[in-house]
Amino acid sequence: MKILKKSILILILLIAILILGLFFYTKYKKPTYEGEIEIKNISKNTTVYFDDFGVPHIYADSQKDAMTVLGYVHAQDRLWQMELMRRIAPGRLSELFGTKTLKNDQFFAGIGIDENSEKAIAELDKNSESYKLATAYLDGVNQFIENGKTPLEFDLVGVKKEKYTLKDVYNIFGFMSFSFAMAQKTDPLLTDIRDKFGMDYLKDFGLDGSLAKTQLKSYKGTSNDYTEISKSIAGLLDNSPIPPFIGSNSWVIGSQKTKNGKVIFANDPHIGFSQPCTWYEAHITTPDYEIYGYYLAGTPFPLLGHNHNYAYGLTMFENDDLDLFQEEENPQNTSQYKTVDGYKNYTIRKKIIKVKDSASVTLNIKESIHGPIMNGLLTSISSKKPIAMSWIYTQQKNQILDAVYSLSHSKNINDFYNGISLISAPGLNIMYGDAKNNIAWITSGKLYKLDKSVNSNFILNGANGIDDKKEFLPFSKNPSAINPSWNYVYSSNNQPEAIDGYLYPGYYLPEDRAKRIKGFLEPKNNWTSTDVQKMIVDNTSSVTPTLIQNWMKVIDEKNLNSNEKTALQSLKKWNGSNNKTDIAPTIYNKWLYCYLKNTFQDELGKDDFSAFLGTHIMKQTIAGQSVNESSLWWDNVATKNKKETRSEILNQSFKEAITALEKQLGNEVSAWTWNKVHTVEHQHPLGKVEALRGYFNVGPFEVDGANEVINNLLYYLSDDGIYKVTGGPSTRRIIDFSDVENSVSILPTGQSGVPTSPHYDDQATMYAQGKFRKMKLNKEEIIKTSTKLVFVPKK
Repeated sequence: MKILKKSILILILLIAILILGLFFYTKYKKPTYEGEIEIKNISKNTTVYFDDFGVPHIYADSQKDAMTVLGYVHAQDRLWQMELMRRIAPGRLSELFGTKTLKNDQFFAGIGIDENSEKAIAELDKNSESYKLATAYLDGVNQFIENGKTPLEFDLVGVKKEKYTLKDVYNIFGFMSFSFAMAQKTDPLLTDIRDKFGMDYLKDFGLDGSLAKTQLKSYKGTSNDYTEISKSIAGLLDNSPIPPFIGSNSWVIGSQKTKNGKVIFANDPHIGFSQPCTWYEAHITTPDYEIYGYYLAGTPFPLLGHNHNYAYGLTMFENDDLDLFQEEENPQNTSQYKTVDGYKNYTIRKKIIKVKDSASVTLNIKESIHGPIMNGLLTSISSKKPIAMSWIYTQQKNQILDAVYSLSHSKNINDFYNGISLISAPGLNIMYGDAKNNIAWITSGKLYKLDKSVNSNFILNGANGIDDKKEFLPFSKNPSAINPSWNYVYSSNNQPEAIDGYLYPGYYLPEDRAKRIKGFLEPKNNWTSTDVQKMIVDNTSSVTPTLIQNWMKVIDEKNLNSNEKTALQSLKKWNGSNNKTDIAPTIYNKWLYCYLKNTFQDELGKDDFSAFLGTHIMKQTIAGQSVNESSLWWDNVATKNKKETRSEILNQSFKEAITALEKQLGNEVSAWTWNKVHTVEHQHPLGKVEALRGYFNVGPFEVDGANEVINNLLYYLSDDGIYKVTGGPSTRRIIDFSDVENSVSILPTGQSGVPTSPHYDDQATMYAQGKFRKMKLNKEEIIKTSTKLVFVPKK
């Protein structure tokens, strides 16, 4: 018995030592927020004040010193995130995660971002300020890698530290640009529908732009399983450890419409949620420069920013900058493909993907004049006909570094406009407002026209010499509005109006958010920052209540049971709000899913229907198709000698929705509140392991909001009736130029990616509640609320 007691005591002691060791080990990993650090390649002492939310305010004698220090502090908070970001475009995730990410690596290694980055760097002016400052930033990152603390994730996964290079920066911007594109998710699906069912089935999809009811006004002065491509790429992006970029809202209110006679700027880019979150905030001040910026991990210049003089932000343009071409191979020689000038040889590019705990994989990537062949890169493609991907980003001159530098260093609106002109891809709506009361919406991207006979919503013919002819347009033809007479600009990923009679093709989102934003902005002329803070977390749809009223007209109320009647009454009273205590959004989203399933799945099949749910086309289609009595989609092709009607499908779907909700949430309709099915959890890549979930993940939180309201919290419709939020506002920023030093913002979780940092998740609850905190610019205030870390030149 004594031996047993002694053994138990020793075991308890060992466990206590282990727990204590783990505690001190993880605490050691915490970033350094005060004290003194010696680093090389700065000319004078550089002081960093970390404010009460961990935002570094860097005061330096020169921009070069500031950028070196920025690289260091950025790395100490986000090195793990940087490591993932730089690996995705060149196809190097499998070195860390093994075969789990091999499909992802095969695809991205094949599409040529890495090679495009090499080419862009070779063409850079090495004497330019953008190059010098980017190099200084990378120097700071690499000094932290050499001398700083190793992130916990590096130890767990077994990451070998490597120095960062300029190619890593370009690759990160390249991945960002690809995640903006929608053609690869949509065109193959639409091509399959056309080939299987005919063009009449696509009338409800508004491919001619007819569904874009609220458009942005410019002011200037044979069947193949192509859907496998859609499903494969969507799956890669959704399952990637790096969140995809999705959509956004932004509006800038002119001085004539604000209470204090100064511009108010608002922006909330929509990006997939992750932990750590997308943006790293930093404030730099030197004798000749100031910026409060939002930085992607591993990048030297902010994509969002402001100072005392101007503010800028972005949303996704959603224009079509990626085309898929079906090539025609030489039947006598499969190493050749057909062009108007005869058969040409494919070029072959070789890539080796290293795989953790497995043999390396060698890719021999075929490329036509249009781009890389997707067959082989996407293992799920069953078609033997080669499909090439043509993407503007890899085909035009890549000046992304100079462009982003220019955005954060502009002296006036003209500088800003010229900087945007350098961006060939991605297509962005870039918003601007300044202290001189200028406001602007300007689109980026190298836009082009195709032949009138060509519909870029489908996979194109690579051999006829017609489908691939592009008429590139001058930047002056890009949609924009600079100081418009209506005194505000906005964007919510909706379609711009026609320029010279031409509607730019794209994958625009429905009018819901645009209509709501415009409805707020148009009548009001005394806007304040507080008003805009309320507006940016608005949860009400201007479109859904009208849609629902139309649906309910066909419901046969005589044949409803008690719960069905109660649910219907809830919908009749609904104003379109999506608050946590609301019941109607729970009913609506389930009815919506059942309607879509009963309408489209019989034709598309289960897998293709799932792919359809992940497209912008689906969202665009609902409002028009669901009220179209003559739509071909109402008929269930699986039933014989019967043709279903709109009324039958909507009634069937409503009853199925209520039955499903009773099974899921119980028989009391009053208990079907939105908070029970609508939650968000910010997932860390290692948090997918259940044992590590509680340590690395942040949440879950019950949240207001929904798809396509201003507070756009994104989720997939699914059979289980659980709407796990996968993305949304990656920050909410409001800059009021009448009181710019009290401008406000919020991040979804926190500044730091280090779990033991107090700033790992200190904004998460505030974010879920729709609250804000200050973006500080006043030095006296910053000093009073901050810790102080001084960087000293190393002798």
